[in-house]
Amino acid sequence: MYIVIVGAGSIGTPLIEIATTGGNNVVVIEEDEQKAERAATEYDCLVLNDDATSKETLLDAEADRADALISTTDQDATNIMVSLLAKELDVPHIVSVVHNPDHMNLFSRIGVNTMQNPQRLIAEYLYRAVKRPTIVDYMRIGEEAEVFEIRVGEEATVVGKTIQEAAQEGLLEDDMLIVAIEREGTDHPITPRGNTEIHAGDLVTVYSGHGATPEVTDMFGHFEDHDGSTDER
Repeated sequence: MYIVIVGAGSIGTPLIEIATTGGNNVVVIEEDEQKAERAATEYDCLVLNDDATSKETLLDAEADRADALISTTDQDATNIMVSLLAKELDVPHIVSVVHNPDHMNLFSRIGVNTMQNPQRLIAEYLYRAVKRPTIVDYMRIGEEAEVFEIRVGEEATVVGKTIQEAAQEGLLEDDMLIVAIEREGTDHPITPRGNTEIHAGDLVTVYSGHGATPEVTDMFGHFEDHDGSTDER
């Protein structure tokens, strides 16, 4: 893909690394001279040390032939202006960071895909790592539902049971699904079926309509999460 990335800061820099490592043709626009020089030195991409809110700059970056433009600056006003100009240039896929939730509607009206306040997402992730230490990774869906990874403990009530048996015994609630299992000795994740048995040590990916509550993590043999939830009482 031909990708234009606006901003080489804390968000843009890892994005540049991912995009260039993936073999994409990347052009970076960064107004700060030091950040632009660092990006040009460290990554295999063209870097323009210029103002991305200028249409001429975007044309210099050949945004009019880009497959995607991603705006990552720490100023919503800049990201909005860049997105509007990208729309004028008919860039097929436009994505932007949004720092102020009040601006989400504006980006939506423009027709831009957004990622809301990544700093807050990181903060929530770190807080979750303390509050639910047994969760390996997670993603929130809507207000309550979550998809998360958790390691099955030796004392878990589901150990030795098939998914069907766990459901019949009420261990797996109606709004819970085990969607993948990673097991030592297997080359690929296991796609669970009703007759798939759960083993101690399995890394399971779980969907829960009520999130990874302590009651949910209990069934996987992790009772310590109750200690992390006392602040919610």
